Amino acid sequence: MSEAMLSKVRKLLAQAEDPACTPAESSAFTAKATELIARYGVDRALLAARDPATDPVGDRVVEIDAPYARDKAGLLAAVADPLRCRCVRRRHGSGFAMHLFGFASDLERVDLLFTSLLVQAAQRLAGAEVPPGEHPAAFRRSWLAGFAQVIGGRLRDAEAGAASESGAPSVALVLADRSDRVQRRLAEAYPRLRTAAPRRLAGSGFGPGAAAGHRADLGGRGVTTAPGARHGIDR
Repeated sequence: MSEAMLSKVRKLLAQAEDPACTPAESSAFTAKATELIARYGVDRALLAARDPATDPVGDRVVEIDAPYARDKAGLLAAVADPLRCRCVRRRHGSGFAMHLFGFASDLERVDLLFTSLLVQAAQRLAGAEVPPGEHPAAFRRSWLAGFAQVIGGRLRDAEAGAASESGAPSVALVLADRSDRVQRRLAEAYPRLRTAAPRRLAGSGFGPGAAAGHRADLGGRGVTTAPGARHGIDR
């Protein structure tokens, strides 16, 4: 990504993360950032189809620290999958290490979007009211699950919209091929990968978290900083 575009996207996401922003203002800033990133993702995919050296398949490890490490890892997975990246969750100390696989440009987009959404989630969760008598941790875990589920769905729709608007007749085949290549890379690294058991959450925060995910409007398009940045959500 050019420095000019990267600077513009970072500025838009920083404005979206500003606690002084109203939900509507935050949505507008995020929508513009995602529009730029979606165009970038499709452009890079089409360019790489002509010159594969410009966008190689790679991987990186993102450390997710406590508290709520599993829930934050779930948000990362919800962002990575629609952007055609795959991830493997591994135990790492008191948290997790998420091993991500994807094309360089898509990993870049995941980094940027995950960091911004994690900040936005922390701010909105801080203002969420825990029902009387409910354990705060249970409420917050279910809140984050609702937030992540909605974000994942919205990103999936956004990526599909960006691809259809590109006007390139071969874009669907190009994107499908990229997804297949990423999956093969993951299978080579983890030939005996197991799927985690379904998780049961007792808190009542799923609905409010999902509503917050809807308010984190992604503008009908797809998005993207450094995965090493660790954001905590207060206990």
